[in-house]
Amino acid sequence: MFLLDDILLSPVKGLVSVCRKVQEAARQDLENQEKGAVAALGELHRRIELGQISEEEFDAEETRLLETIDEIARTVHPRDVSAAR
Repeated sequence: MFLLDDILLSPVKGLVSVCRKVQEAARQDLENQEKGAVAALGELHRRIELGQISEEEFDAEETRLLETIDEIARTVHPRDVSAAR
């Protein structure tokens, strides 16, 4: 009986395994995007300090980057973000 169960359930187990790998790859990609946005924010602060961009450019780009970081954080770390609010 257990052998028959294993045979019948093996396609489902394989699908679950593939779905977990896709989910992990997507999470990793989002975390990389988050790190990139944080690095871009640091670069933006460096550029404003050096006078390479105006306050208006800084404010607009900073807002965009912070929104991106917040959106990614809500997706990747939903429990952490909801607990912080």
